[in-house]
Amino acid sequence: MKILVIHGPNLQLLGKREPDVYGSATLKQINGEIRKCAKSLGVLVTIVQSNHEGEIVERIGSTAGKYDALVINPGAYTHTSVAIRDAIAGSGLPAVEVHLSNTSAREEFRRHSLTAPVCKGTIAGFGPLGYLLAIEALARGERSG
Repeated sequence: MKILVIHGPNLQLLGKREPDVYGSATLKQINGEIRKCAKSLGVLVTIVQSNHEGEIVERIGSTAGKYDALVINPGAYTHTSVAIRDAIAGSGLPAVEVHLSNTSAREEFRRHSLTAPVCKGTIAGFGPLGYLLAIEALARGERSG
């Protein structure tokens, strides 16, 4: 199984940006944990980060035949990007939306996700563990589905 993991805007700032909200782990540390988890499950992962909506859309759009599933933290684009929503829907891949913080417990504008309705599930509020849970859920789902 091959999974594409996409980190959206500002996630390169993890460890420095609002650690009381997003935790102290850096993106490099989170990616290391993702790779370890994937390896233990026999899953291949490709991990990318972009601050650019169009680049994220293009990445998702080029998944056909290359990946079996998608894990995405769209960051602020969660609440604004119809383009990313449509790319996920058009990919035909099972996708899991991940958020480090509990977006439902934050500002009102963060409580609505445009992308969640086209994802198989959403994991929010568990910090970096959310990525690992998403990978495990997709790997198990693929094996049982």
